[in-house]
Amino acid sequence: MGRRRTCSIALLVAALLGAGFAQGADARGPGRVRAEVGVLAPVSTEASSDVPQLRRKGRWLVDRHGRVVIVHGFNLVWKKAPYVPPATAAGFTAADARWLKRYGFNGVRLGTLWAGITPERAGVGDPAYRARWQRVMDLLSQRGIWMQLDAHQDMWHETYGGEGVPDWAVIRPAPYNLAPPVTAPFPMGYWTPETSTVFDEFWADKHGLLDGWVAAWEVAARWWRDQPHLMGYDLINEPWMGLEWPTCLTTGCPASYRNELQPAYEQATAAIRAIDRRNIVWWEPQQFSGGQKLPTFLEPMEGERRLGLSWHNYCPEVFLQSQGLPIGDVEKCWEFSRDRNRHAREQAAEINAVPMMSEWGATDNVRAIEIDAAVADEHLMGWLHWAYKRWDDPTTADDAQGMFADDADLSTVKRAKLRRLVRTYAQAVAGVPRRMSFDVDTGAFRLRYRPDTRIAAPTKIFVSPLHYPGGYRVRVTGGTAVRVPGRMVHVRPAGAGPVKVTVTRR
Repeated sequence: MGRRRTCSIALLVAALLGAGFAQGADARGPGRVRAEVGVLAPVSTEASSDVPQLRRKGRWLVDRHGRVVIVHGFNLVWKKAPYVPPATAAGFTAADARWLKRYGFNGVRLGTLWAGITPERAGVGDPAYRARWQRVMDLLSQRGIWMQLDAHQDMWHETYGGEGVPDWAVIRPAPYNLAPPVTAPFPMGYWTPETSTVFDEFWADKHGLLDGWVAAWEVAARWWRDQPHLMGYDLINEPWMGLEWPTCLTTGCPASYRNELQPAYEQATAAIRAIDRRNIVWWEPQQFSGGQKLPTFLEPMEGERRLGLSWHNYCPEVFLQSQGLPIGDVEKCWEFSRDRNRHAREQAAEINAVPMMSEWGATDNVRAIEIDAAVADEHLMGWLHWAYKRWDDPTTADDAQGMFADDADLSTVKRAKLRRLVRTYAQAVAGVPRRMSFDVDTGAFRLRYRPDTRIAAPTKIFVSPLHYPGGYRVRVTGGTAVRVPGRMVHVRPAGAGPVKVTVTRR
Protein backbone atom coordinates (compact mmCIF):
# COMPACT_ATOMS: atom_id res chain seq x y z
CA MET A 1 0.00 0.00 0.00
CA GLY A 2 1.82 3.13 -0.30
CA ARG A 3 -0.74 5.57 0.23
CA ARG A 4 -2.41 6.02 3.29
CA ARG A 5 -4.10 3.74 5.42
CA THR A 6 -3.19 1.07 3.20
CA CYS A 7 -1.34 -0.70 5.87
CA SER A 8 -3.77 -0.26 8.64
CA ILE A 9 -6.71 -0.86 6.42
CA ALA A 10 -5.32 -3.98 4.97
CA LEU A 11 -4.47 -5.16 8.41
CA LEU A 12 -7.80 -4.09 9.65
CA VAL A 13 -9.97 -5.48 6.96
CA ALA A 14 -7.93 -8.64 6.73
CA ALA A 15 -8.33 -9.16 10.43
CA LEU A 16 -12.06 -8.57 10.19
CA LEU A 17 -12.66 -10.70 7.15
CA GLY A 18 -10.25 -13.44 8.04
CA ALA A 19 -7.41 -14.75 5.94
CA GLY A 20 -9.60 -16.49 3.46
CA PHE A 21 -8.74 -15.02 0.08
CA ALA A 22 -5.58 -16.87 -0.75
CA GLN A 23 -5.38 -20.59 -0.19
CA GLY A 24 -1.95 -21.10 1.24
CA ALA A 25 1.52 -19.91 0.45
CA ASP A 26 3.21 -20.69 -2.80
CA ALA A 27 6.51 -22.44 -2.15
CA ARG A 28 9.08 -20.68 -4.20
CA GLY A 29 12.77 -21.06 -3.58
CA PRO A 30 15.36 -18.29 -3.37
CA GLY A 31 16.72 -19.05 -6.83
CA ARG A 32 16.75 -15.48 -8.11
CA VAL A 33 18.61 -14.72 -11.31
CA ARG A 34 21.33 -12.21 -10.51
CA ALA A 35 21.73 -9.38 -12.99
CA GLU A 36 25.11 -8.49 -14.45
CA VAL A 37 25.25 -5.19 -12.66
CA GLY A 38 28.66 -3.92 -13.67
CA VAL A 39 28.50 -3.89 -17.44
CA LEU A 40 27.07 -0.41 -17.89
CA ALA A 41 28.62 1.21 -14.84
CA PRO A 42 30.25 4.60 -15.40
CA VAL A 43 33.95 5.04 -14.84
CA SER A 44 33.43 6.68 -11.46
CA THR A 45 30.86 5.56 -8.91
CA GLU A 46 31.67 8.24 -6.35
CA ALA A 47 29.33 11.19 -6.03
CA SER A 48 31.10 14.51 -5.56
CA SER A 49 31.65 15.47 -1.93
CA ASP A 50 30.77 19.05 -2.91
CA VAL A 51 27.18 18.04 -3.68
CA PRO A 52 24.85 18.42 -0.68
CA GLN A 53 23.46 14.93 -0.07
CA LEU A 54 22.60 12.96 3.05
CA ARG A 55 24.62 9.98 4.21
CA ARG A 56 24.19 7.40 6.94
CA LYS A 57 26.26 7.55 10.12
CA GLY A 58 25.08 4.96 12.59
CA ARG A 59 21.37 5.51 13.21
CA TRP A 60 21.52 9.06 11.83
CA LEU A 61 21.24 10.93 8.57
CA VAL A 62 24.15 13.35 8.31
CA ASP A 63 24.92 16.23 5.95
CA ARG A 64 28.27 17.08 4.37
CA HIS A 65 29.25 19.03 7.50
CA GLY A 66 28.70 15.95 9.65
CA ARG A 67 25.55 17.31 11.34
CA VAL A 68 22.70 14.99 12.20
CA VAL A 69 19.74 15.93 9.97
CA ILE A 70 16.17 15.42 11.15
CA VAL A 71 13.70 15.40 8.26
CA HIS A 72 10.13 16.69 8.44
CA GLY A 73 8.22 16.68 5.18
CA PHE A 74 5.71 15.11 2.82
CA ASN A 75 5.09 12.48 0.19
CA LEU A 76 4.78 13.83 -3.37
CA VAL A 77 3.42 10.94 -5.47
CA TRP A 78 1.45 11.57 -8.68
CA LYS A 79 -0.19 8.22 -9.41
CA LYS A 80 -1.59 8.77 -12.88
CA ALA A 81 0.25 9.02 -16.19
CA PRO A 82 2.69 10.64 -16.74
CA TYR A 83 3.43 9.86 -13.05
CA VAL A 84 4.86 13.26 -12.19
CA PRO A 85 3.03 16.42 -11.05
CA PRO A 86 2.47 19.00 -13.80
CA ALA A 87 3.71 22.59 -13.67
CA THR A 88 0.30 23.91 -12.65
CA ALA A 89 -1.12 25.35 -9.45
CA ALA A 90 -2.84 22.02 -8.77
CA GLY A 91 0.42 20.19 -9.46
CA PHE A 92 3.78 21.49 -8.25
CA THR A 93 5.37 24.88 -8.93
CA ALA A 94 7.86 27.25 -7.34
CA ALA A 95 5.03 28.43 -5.07
CA ASP A 96 4.80 24.94 -3.58
CA ALA A 97 8.53 24.79 -2.92
CA ARG A 98 8.33 28.19 -1.21
CA TRP A 99 5.36 27.00 0.86
CA LEU A 100 7.30 23.96 2.08
CA LYS A 101 10.31 26.10 2.99
CA ARG A 102 8.18 28.72 4.74
CA TYR A 103 6.69 26.19 7.11
CA GLY A 104 9.94 24.41 7.85
CA PHE A 105 9.45 21.23 5.81
CA ASN A 106 12.90 20.11 4.73
CA GLY A 107 12.21 16.75 3.05
CA VAL A 108 10.02 15.00 0.47
CA ARG A 109 9.48 11.49 -0.83
CA LEU A 110 9.14 11.68 -4.61
CA GLY A 111 7.20 9.00 -6.49
CA THR A 112 9.67 8.21 -9.28
CA LEU A 113 7.71 5.27 -10.66
CA TRP A 114 9.07 2.33 -12.61
CA ALA A 115 6.24 2.99 -15.07
CA GLY A 116 7.70 6.41 -15.82
CA ILE A 117 11.40 5.58 -15.77
CA THR A 118 11.38 2.72 -18.32
CA PRO A 119 7.92 2.85 -19.93
CA GLU A 120 8.72 1.07 -23.22
CA ARG A 121 11.16 -1.68 -22.33
CA ALA A 122 13.50 -2.85 -19.60
CA GLY A 123 16.53 -0.70 -18.93
CA VAL A 124 15.66 2.02 -21.46
CA GLY A 125 14.97 5.29 -19.68
CA ASP A 126 12.52 7.92 -20.85
CA PRO A 127 14.30 11.31 -21.08
CA ALA A 128 10.97 13.14 -21.02
CA TYR A 129 10.12 11.59 -17.66
CA ARG A 130 13.53 12.50 -16.32
CA ALA A 131 13.06 16.11 -17.47
CA ARG A 132 9.63 16.38 -15.86
CA TRP A 133 10.95 15.25 -12.51
CA GLN A 134 14.11 17.31 -12.88
CA ARG A 135 11.99 20.45 -13.00
CA VAL A 136 10.48 19.54 -9.62
CA MET A 137 13.82 18.45 -8.15
CA ASP A 138 15.44 21.73 -9.13
CA LEU A 139 12.69 23.71 -7.40
CA LEU A 140 13.13 21.64 -4.24
CA SER A 141 16.92 21.75 -4.25
CA GLN A 142 16.88 25.52 -4.62
CA ARG A 143 15.07 25.60 -1.27
CA GLY A 144 17.41 23.10 0.38
CA ILE A 145 14.78 20.36 0.59
CA TRP A 146 16.04 16.77 0.84
CA MET A 147 14.61 14.20 -1.59
CA GLN A 148 14.04 10.45 -1.25
CA LEU A 149 13.24 8.75 -4.58
CA ASP A 150 10.43 6.22 -4.24
CA ALA A 151 9.50 3.45 -6.71
CA HIS A 152 5.90 3.76 -5.65
CA GLN A 153 3.41 1.02 -6.48
CA ASP A 154 -0.08 0.12 -5.39
CA MET A 155 -1.66 -3.16 -6.50
CA TRP A 156 0.93 -3.46 -9.29
CA HIS A 157 -0.76 -1.70 -12.24
CA GLU A 158 -3.88 0.03 -13.54
CA THR A 159 -5.06 -3.38 -14.77
CA TYR A 160 -5.79 -4.21 -11.14
CA GLY A 161 -6.87 -0.72 -10.09
CA GLY A 162 -3.43 0.46 -9.03
CA GLU A 163 -0.28 1.91 -10.49
CA GLY A 164 3.48 1.48 -10.48
CA VAL A 165 4.81 -0.83 -13.18
CA PRO A 166 5.04 -0.17 -16.92
CA ASP A 167 2.55 -1.71 -19.33
CA TRP A 168 5.15 -4.15 -20.66
CA ALA A 169 5.49 -5.59 -17.15
CA VAL A 170 1.84 -6.67 -17.05
CA ILE A 171 1.74 -10.35 -17.98
CA ARG A 172 -1.48 -11.84 -16.70
CA PRO A 173 -0.96 -15.35 -15.33
CA ALA A 174 -3.03 -18.38 -16.31
CA PRO A 175 -5.78 -19.25 -15.73
CA TYR A 176 -6.82 -15.74 -14.70
CA ASN A 177 -6.00 -14.39 -18.15
CA LEU A 178 -8.96 -16.31 -19.53
CA ALA A 179 -11.36 -13.82 -17.93
CA PRO A 180 -11.40 -10.05 -17.39
CA PRO A 181 -9.21 -8.95 -14.49
CA VAL A 182 -10.72 -8.32 -11.09
CA THR A 183 -10.30 -4.73 -9.90
CA ALA A 184 -11.36 -4.76 -6.28
CA PRO A 185 -11.28 -1.46 -4.37
CA PHE A 186 -8.02 -0.47 -2.78
CA PRO A 187 -6.50 -2.11 -0.81
CA MET A 188 -8.54 -5.27 -1.30
CA GLY A 189 -7.28 -5.55 -4.86
CA TYR A 190 -4.02 -6.85 -3.40
CA TRP A 191 -5.79 -9.85 -1.95
CA THR A 192 -7.24 -11.23 -5.18
CA PRO A 193 -5.59 -14.49 -6.26
CA GLU A 194 -4.48 -12.97 -9.58
CA THR A 195 -2.79 -9.90 -8.14
CA SER A 196 -1.09 -11.97 -5.47
CA THR A 197 0.08 -14.44 -8.10
CA VAL A 198 1.49 -11.56 -10.15
CA PHE A 199 3.58 -10.50 -7.17
CA ASP A 200 4.77 -14.07 -6.58
CA GLU A 201 5.89 -14.26 -10.20
CA PHE A 202 7.67 -10.92 -9.83
CA TRP A 203 9.64 -12.07 -6.78
CA ALA A 204 10.53 -15.27 -8.65
CA ASP A 205 11.74 -13.18 -11.64
CA LYS A 206 9.35 -14.93 -13.98
CA HIS A 207 9.39 -13.23 -17.40
CA GLY A 208 12.46 -11.28 -16.19
CA LEU A 209 10.28 -8.78 -14.32
CA LEU A 210 12.47 -8.55 -11.23
CA ASP A 211 15.47 -7.89 -13.46
CA GLY A 212 13.42 -5.22 -15.23
CA TRP A 213 12.73 -3.49 -11.92
CA VAL A 214 16.42 -3.64 -11.04
CA ALA A 215 17.27 -2.18 -14.45
CA ALA A 216 14.91 0.74 -13.79
CA TRP A 217 16.85 1.51 -10.61
CA GLU A 218 20.09 1.40 -12.59
CA VAL A 219 18.63 4.03 -14.92
CA ALA A 220 17.47 6.16 -11.97
CA ALA A 221 20.87 5.93 -10.29
CA ARG A 222 22.60 7.09 -13.46
CA TRP A 223 20.18 9.98 -13.80
CA TRP A 224 20.26 11.25 -10.24
CA ARG A 225 23.36 9.99 -8.42
CA ASP A 226 24.75 13.55 -8.37
CA GLN A 227 21.41 15.24 -7.66
CA PRO A 228 21.85 17.94 -5.00
CA HIS A 229 19.84 17.26 -1.83
CA LEU A 230 19.34 13.60 -2.65
CA MET A 231 18.83 11.30 0.32
CA GLY A 232 18.73 8.07 -1.63
CA TYR A 233 16.60 5.43 -3.31
CA ASP A 234 13.50 3.78 -1.77
CA LEU A 235 13.41 0.49 -3.69
CA ILE A 236 9.71 -0.40 -3.56
CA ASN A 237 6.70 0.93 -1.73
CA GLU A 238 5.02 -1.41 0.75
CA PRO A 239 6.03 -4.69 -0.87
CA TRP A 240 3.25 -7.25 -1.20
CA MET A 241 4.42 -10.81 -0.64
CA GLY A 242 1.83 -12.62 -2.78
CA LEU A 243 -0.40 -15.59 -2.02
CA GLU A 244 1.13 -16.10 1.41
CA TRP A 245 -0.21 -12.72 2.56
CA PRO A 246 -2.32 -14.24 5.39
CA THR A 247 0.88 -15.45 7.07
CA CYS A 248 2.31 -11.94 6.73
CA LEU A 249 -0.69 -10.67 8.65
CA THR A 250 -0.34 -13.22 11.44
CA THR A 251 3.39 -14.01 11.80
CA GLY A 252 5.17 -11.39 9.68
CA CYS A 253 6.04 -14.14 7.12
CA PRO A 254 9.77 -14.68 7.81
CA ALA A 255 10.09 -17.16 4.92
CA SER A 256 8.91 -14.49 2.48
CA TYR A 257 11.69 -12.19 3.64
CA ARG A 258 14.26 -14.94 3.33
CA ASN A 259 13.16 -16.30 -0.05
CA GLU A 260 11.80 -13.22 -1.81
CA LEU A 261 12.32 -9.79 -0.30
CA GLN A 262 15.90 -10.07 0.93
CA PRO A 263 17.30 -11.53 -2.33
CA ALA A 264 15.46 -8.88 -4.38
CA TYR A 265 16.75 -6.04 -2.19
CA GLU A 266 20.30 -7.33 -2.33
CA GLN A 267 20.15 -7.64 -6.10
CA ALA A 268 18.85 -4.10 -6.56
CA THR A 269 21.31 -2.69 -4.02
CA ALA A 270 24.25 -4.37 -5.73
CA ALA A 271 23.12 -2.95 -9.08
CA ILE A 272 22.89 0.56 -7.68
CA ARG A 273 26.26 0.21 -5.98
CA ALA A 274 27.91 -0.50 -9.34
CA ILE A 275 26.79 3.02 -10.30
CA ASP A 276 26.48 4.95 -7.05
CA ARG A 277 28.57 3.88 -4.07
CA ARG A 278 27.59 6.64 -1.66
CA ASN A 279 23.88 7.42 -1.64
CA ILE A 280 21.58 5.58 0.73
CA VAL A 281 19.51 2.63 -0.53
CA TRP A 282 16.28 2.35 1.45
CA TRP A 283 14.60 -0.99 2.18
CA GLU A 284 10.97 -1.36 3.28
CA PRO A 285 9.44 -4.18 5.33
CA GLN A 286 6.48 -6.14 3.98
CA GLN A 287 3.27 -4.19 3.74
CA PHE A 288 1.37 -5.24 6.86
CA SER A 289 4.17 -4.25 9.24
CA GLY A 290 3.17 -0.60 9.02
CA GLY A 291 -0.28 -1.10 10.46
CA GLN A 292 0.10 -3.95 12.92
CA LYS A 293 2.55 -4.94 15.63
CA LEU A 294 4.49 -7.46 13.60
CA PRO A 295 8.15 -8.44 13.58
CA THR A 296 10.18 -7.81 10.46
CA PHE A 297 12.95 -10.05 9.23
CA LEU A 298 15.34 -8.05 7.08
CA GLU A 299 18.96 -9.11 7.49
CA PRO A 300 22.29 -7.33 6.98
CA MET A 301 23.78 -7.34 3.50
CA GLU A 302 27.41 -8.36 3.52
CA GLY A 303 29.70 -5.38 3.02
CA GLU A 304 26.83 -2.88 2.86
CA ARG A 305 26.80 -0.01 5.37
CA ARG A 306 24.79 2.65 3.53
CA LEU A 307 21.28 1.35 3.96
CA GLY A 308 18.13 3.06 5.16
CA LEU A 309 15.00 1.53 6.67
CA SER A 310 12.00 3.24 5.10
CA TRP A 311 9.16 2.31 7.42
CA HIS A 312 5.47 3.24 7.66
CA ASN A 313 3.28 3.95 10.67
CA TYR A 314 -0.51 3.67 10.39
CA CYS A 315 -2.38 3.21 13.65
CA PRO A 316 -5.41 0.91 13.08
CA GLU A 317 -7.48 2.91 15.57
CA VAL A 318 -7.47 5.89 13.20
CA PHE A 319 -9.07 3.87 10.44
CA LEU A 320 -11.68 2.43 12.79
CA GLN A 321 -12.62 5.90 13.97
CA SER A 322 -12.68 7.29 10.43
CA GLN A 323 -15.27 4.63 9.57
CA GLY A 324 -17.48 5.68 12.49
CA LEU A 325 -16.86 2.46 14.41
CA PRO A 326 -17.25 3.02 18.16
CA ILE A 327 -14.41 0.64 18.98
CA GLY A 328 -11.79 3.02 17.58
CA ASP A 329 -9.84 4.88 20.28
CA VAL A 330 -7.19 7.21 18.88
CA GLU A 331 -5.51 7.54 22.28
CA LYS A 332 -4.35 3.94 21.81
CA CYS A 333 -2.11 5.26 19.04
CA TRP A 334 0.36 6.44 21.67
CA GLU A 335 1.27 2.87 22.49
CA PHE A 336 1.05 1.66 18.89
CA SER A 337 3.28 4.42 17.56
CA ARG A 338 5.84 3.92 20.33
CA ASP A 339 5.94 0.21 19.55
CA ARG A 340 6.50 0.84 15.84
CA ASN A 341 9.19 3.47 16.47
CA ARG A 342 11.04 1.14 18.84
CA HIS A 343 10.76 -1.73 16.40
CA ALA A 344 12.00 0.41 13.49
CA ARG A 345 15.06 1.45 15.45
CA GLU A 346 15.78 -2.18 16.37
CA GLN A 347 15.33 -3.43 12.80
CA ALA A 348 17.51 -0.61 11.46
CA ALA A 349 20.26 -1.48 13.94
CA GLU A 350 20.03 -5.12 12.87
CA ILE A 351 20.69 -4.32 9.19
CA ASN A 352 23.13 -1.41 9.74
CA ALA A 353 20.66 1.18 8.48
CA VAL A 354 19.30 4.60 9.34
CA PRO A 355 15.53 4.56 10.01
CA MET A 356 13.01 7.09 8.71
CA MET A 357 9.22 7.11 9.04
CA SER A 358 8.58 7.68 5.34
CA GLU A 359 4.77 7.33 5.46
CA TRP A 360 2.27 8.12 8.18
CA GLY A 361 -0.84 10.18 8.80
CA ALA A 362 -3.10 10.12 5.75
CA THR A 363 -5.87 11.55 7.85
CA ASP A 364 -7.45 14.82 8.98
CA ASN A 365 -7.68 13.48 12.54
CA VAL A 366 -5.51 16.13 14.17
CA ARG A 367 -5.22 14.23 17.44
CA ALA A 368 -3.78 11.22 15.62
CA ILE A 369 -1.33 13.49 13.81
CA GLU A 370 -0.35 15.15 17.08
CA ILE A 371 0.33 11.78 18.69
CA ASP A 372 2.46 10.37 15.88
CA ALA A 373 4.51 13.56 15.55
CA ALA A 374 5.13 13.71 19.31
CA VAL A 375 6.22 10.07 19.42
CA ALA A 376 8.56 10.66 16.48
CA ASP A 377 10.17 13.47 18.51
CA GLU A 378 10.55 11.09 21.46
CA HIS A 379 12.54 8.78 19.23
CA LEU A 380 14.32 11.55 17.30
CA MET A 381 12.77 10.04 14.18
CA GLY A 382 12.61 11.86 10.86
CA TRP A 383 9.33 11.67 8.95
CA LEU A 384 7.53 12.24 5.66
CA HIS A 385 3.78 12.70 6.06
CA TRP A 386 1.20 11.32 3.62
CA ALA A 387 0.51 13.50 1.71
CA TYR A 388 1.21 17.02 0.47
CA LYS A 389 -1.70 17.19 -1.98
CA ARG A 390 -4.63 14.89 -2.71
CA TRP A 391 -3.85 14.73 -6.44
CA ASP A 392 -6.96 12.67 -7.18
CA ASP A 393 -5.30 9.61 -5.66
CA PRO A 394 -6.85 6.49 -7.24
CA THR A 395 -5.62 4.09 -4.56
CA THR A 396 -6.68 5.52 -1.25
CA ALA A 397 -8.75 4.32 1.65
CA ASP A 398 -10.29 7.70 2.40
CA ASP A 399 -10.30 11.24 1.03
CA ALA A 400 -8.48 12.95 3.91
CA GLN A 401 -5.12 12.78 2.23
CA GLY A 402 -3.75 16.19 1.40
CA MET A 403 -3.06 19.47 3.14
CA PHE A 404 -5.47 21.57 1.08
CA ALA A 405 -9.19 21.67 0.42
CA ASP A 406 -8.29 22.67 -3.14
CA ASP A 407 -4.96 21.47 -4.53
CA ALA A 408 -4.78 24.51 -6.81
CA ASP A 409 -5.15 27.03 -3.96
CA LEU A 410 -2.57 27.06 -1.18
CA SER A 411 -4.76 29.43 0.83
CA THR A 412 -7.19 26.53 1.41
CA VAL A 413 -4.71 24.76 3.71
CA LYS A 414 -6.29 22.75 6.52
CA ARG A 415 -5.23 24.99 9.39
CA ALA A 416 -5.72 22.61 12.30
CA LYS A 417 -3.76 19.92 10.49
CA LEU A 418 -1.01 22.35 9.56
CA ARG A 419 -0.65 23.47 13.17
CA ARG A 420 0.16 19.89 14.23
CA LEU A 421 2.66 19.30 11.46
CA VAL A 422 4.50 22.62 11.60
CA ARG A 423 6.83 22.31 14.56
CA THR A 424 9.81 23.99 16.14
CA TYR A 425 12.53 21.37 15.68
CA ALA A 426 16.23 20.84 15.11
CA GLN A 427 16.82 20.48 11.39
CA ALA A 428 20.58 19.89 11.79
CA VAL A 429 22.47 19.07 14.99
CA ALA A 430 26.22 19.62 15.24
CA GLY A 431 26.67 16.61 17.48
CA VAL A 432 24.47 13.83 18.82
CA PRO A 433 20.86 14.71 19.72
CA ARG A 434 19.72 13.26 23.02
CA ARG A 435 16.22 14.60 23.48
CA MET A 436 13.75 16.78 21.59
CA SER A 437 10.16 17.75 22.34
CA PHE A 438 7.57 20.28 21.17
CA ASP A 439 4.19 21.20 22.66
CA VAL A 440 1.71 22.15 19.93
CA ASP A 441 -0.49 23.96 22.46
CA THR A 442 2.11 26.16 24.16
CA GLY A 443 4.93 26.19 21.59
CA ALA A 444 7.40 25.04 24.23
CA PHE A 445 10.42 23.41 22.59
CA ARG A 446 13.33 21.61 24.21
CA LEU A 447 16.48 20.17 22.70
CA ARG A 448 19.42 18.53 24.39
CA TYR A 449 22.48 17.39 22.47
CA ARG A 450 26.11 16.46 22.92
CA PRO A 451 28.17 18.74 20.67
CA ASP A 452 30.88 17.56 18.32
CA THR A 453 33.48 20.33 18.50
CA ARG A 454 35.03 19.13 15.24
CA ILE A 455 31.95 20.38 13.34
CA ALA A 456 32.29 24.04 12.39
CA ALA A 457 28.71 24.47 11.16
CA PRO A 458 26.06 25.49 13.71
CA THR A 459 23.11 23.53 15.01
CA LYS A 460 20.04 24.78 13.09
CA ILE A 461 16.64 25.06 14.76
CA PHE A 462 13.55 26.00 12.77
CA VAL A 463 11.06 28.07 14.78
CA SER A 464 7.41 27.59 13.89
CA PRO A 465 5.66 30.65 12.41
CA LEU A 466 2.34 29.45 13.88
CA HIS A 467 2.89 29.00 17.60
CA TYR A 468 4.36 32.29 18.88
CA PRO A 469 1.88 35.10 18.19
CA GLY A 470 3.73 37.53 20.46
CA GLY A 471 7.24 36.41 19.59
CA TYR A 472 9.51 33.87 21.23
CA ARG A 473 12.45 33.56 23.61
CA VAL A 474 15.48 31.34 23.14
CA ARG A 475 17.55 30.16 26.08
CA VAL A 476 20.74 28.14 25.73
CA THR A 477 22.74 26.38 28.41
CA GLY A 478 26.25 25.41 27.34
CA GLY A 479 26.28 27.55 24.22
CA THR A 480 25.06 30.64 22.41
CA ALA A 481 22.24 31.31 19.96
CA VAL A 482 21.78 33.72 17.07
CA ARG A 483 18.56 34.32 15.14
CA VAL A 484 18.93 34.30 11.37
CA PRO A 485 16.45 34.94 8.55
CA GLY A 486 13.99 32.20 7.63
CA ARG A 487 12.75 31.55 11.18
CA MET A 488 16.03 29.88 12.04
CA VAL A 489 18.10 29.88 15.23
CA HIS A 490 21.76 28.92 15.00
CA VAL A 491 23.33 27.46 18.13
CA ARG A 492 27.03 27.02 18.85
CA PRO A 493 28.48 25.21 21.87
CA ALA A 494 30.61 26.95 24.49
CA GLY A 495 32.68 23.80 24.93
CA ALA A 496 32.45 20.03 24.84
CA GLY A 497 29.73 19.80 27.49
CA PRO A 498 26.04 19.13 26.78
CA VAL A 499 23.96 21.87 25.20
CA LYS A 500 20.35 22.56 26.18
CA VAL A 501 18.08 24.80 24.13
CA THR A 502 14.56 25.96 24.96
CA VAL A 503 12.18 28.06 22.88
CA THR A 504 9.10 29.52 24.57
CA ARG A 505 6.45 32.11 23.84
CA ARG A 506 7.29 35.66 24.75
